[in-house]
Amino acid sequence: MTYRLTRRQLVGGSLNDVFAFFKNPTNLETLTPSWIGFHILESTDREVRTGTRIRYRLRLFGVPVRWESRITEYVENGHFTDEQTVGPYRRWHHRHVFHAAPDGVWVDDIVDYEMPLGPLGRLVHAIAVRLQLKTIFDYRARQMALRFPKRPAVAGEAVHA
Repeated sequence: MTYRLTRRQLVGGSLNDVFAFFKNPTNLETLTPSWIGFHILESTDREVRTGTRIRYRLRLFGVPVRWESRITEYVENGHFTDEQTVGPYRRWHHRHVFHAAPDGVWVDDIVDYEMPLGPLGRLVHAIAVRLQLKTIFDYRARQMALRFPKRPAVAGEAVHA
């Protein structure tokens, strides 16, 4: 069974600045809650591009996990996709999409994933994984809002949300 997590957030800043932040693999640590123990071990490139491989470690429910992903799609200032090649999921496909807006940048996350272990994996998803992913992406949204605050509206401007 494939699950989908989607998030959309309007952040302040220019498309160039927001995309530049996301294409630097080390910045992923700042968007991940500390209780996950997320650390980049190695990246084949300083900035992601098609073919970049990133190895990291983290803790899921207290269990140390090694994860490796590969960037399978990359369009400068548009989008990139990372796919798990080694890790806890049967499948993890995370597309990051960026669109300039009049008052900032829309950042979309579309994650399609599958749990291992058949019925047991579906049960673990229902009991814990779904909530854990929501908590992680809620944290990510707060960190993005802090890093890229929307500028206050000036008199006469329309505010869009």
